[in-house]
Amino acid sequence: MDPVTTEDRAPEPLTEYAHRLTRRVRAFDRRHPLLWDLHFAGFWVTAALIDHLGDGWRHNAHSQDVPGWLLLTLSLGFSLPLLWRRTHPGTVLAALAPLALANAWTGAALQASLLQLVLVYHLALRRPLRHLWWATALFLAPVLVSILRHGEGSWDQQIGSQLMSVTVAALIGVTVRTRRNHTEALEDRARRLERERDQQAQLATAAERARIAREMHDIIGHNLSVITGLADGGRYAAGKSPERAAQALDAIATTSRQALTELRRLLDVLREEERQQADLTPQPGLTDLAPLLDGVRSAGLPVRLTSHGTPTLPPGRQLTVYRVVQEALTNTLKHAGPGATAEIDLAYGDKAAVTATITDTGTGGPPDPRPAGRGLPGMRERTTLYGGTLEAGPRPHPERGWRVRLHLPEETPQ
Repeated sequence: MDPVTTEDRAPEPLTEYAHRLTRRVRAFDRRHPLLWDLHFAGFWVTAALIDHLGDGWRHNAHSQDVPGWLLLTLSLGFSLPLLWRRTHPGTVLAALAPLALANAWTGAALQASLLQLVLVYHLALRRPLRHLWWATALFLAPVLVSILRHGEGSWDQQIGSQLMSVTVAALIGVTVRTRRNHTEALEDRARRLERERDQQAQLATAAERARIAREMHDIIGHNLSVITGLADGGRYAAGKSPERAAQALDAIATTSRQALTELRRLLDVLREEERQQADLTPQPGLTDLAPLLDGVRSAGLPVRLTSHGTPTLPPGRQLTVYRVVQEALTNTLKHAGPGATAEIDLAYGDKAAVTATITDTGTGGPPDPRPAGRGLPGMRERTTLYGGTLEAGPRPHPERGWRVRLHLPEETPQ
């Protein structure tokens, strides 16, 4: 597909251009509020002075005999305080009330007095709406004074037009305020959703790390225990039977390669750039129990496996059973002592239910408690995923050794 050139692009809509320009103006205003206020107030000061010096005010005046100094004072008084229109709109509007009354009483009728509508707009935009009642009264008071003083125009016409002006200014302020609040609410929601997304990502990362830590513990812990047993056996056999020692070394090499292969496969998952090329070897299941037991037997621990029923477990449950058996045998290799034996009993039920009991005849019991590392918590976490139970502890007296019992209940349809 050919890249899109500048000439092939559709022309930008006028509304989009206006929105972008508005965003830039607002961003500039947020960065430099005083500069913007100076420009705004300066524009209206200039307009008021032009109206005064150019005698444009005489076209609407009720009296032509207003002193020049008063006209200048009123022109500056109505326009210059707009510099504080956003920070103190109510205070500025109240301060302009005497000037508005003087403007009406003298008959100057300067159009600069309409700048009070800007303050009404900012009241509606930034203050509680109840402030609009007294603002409307302040705005209408000069109209009543002008009617009583000069008697030009009907009451309903002048008051109605002024009320309409105040209403329009207030409605514009309320509309802008509503839109601004809505935009802020959307932005706040977007920020909260972004935070929640980051938190979910962190939780997912923590869960993945915990899963990988369990897998590494199971893989490395078991294989190292097997290697340790083989190395101990090879050391005793070295002096009496060199052939048995060579067999032990071969078994150590085979076990080490298997552990290294599994470890590499697991670490490949952590490499984002190699995730697509990661080895897709399936997780171990029930069919892998035989090689597991062969490795344990070669390390010097006699193990017997008994099964009841037909295994119909999904891969996830098979992995749980495999890891629990693996961890139990690893602990037996570490702590059971010489001369110990192990027995595994698997009972399969309906709907993927299974019970696995792993016992040994080692030196387990109160005098020799098994250390609490990551193995037992890892087994419990795997069991909890399927709503199962896990019991681990010394066998009841007078039997010696340790027993681990895993039970996964029937699989309920989702």
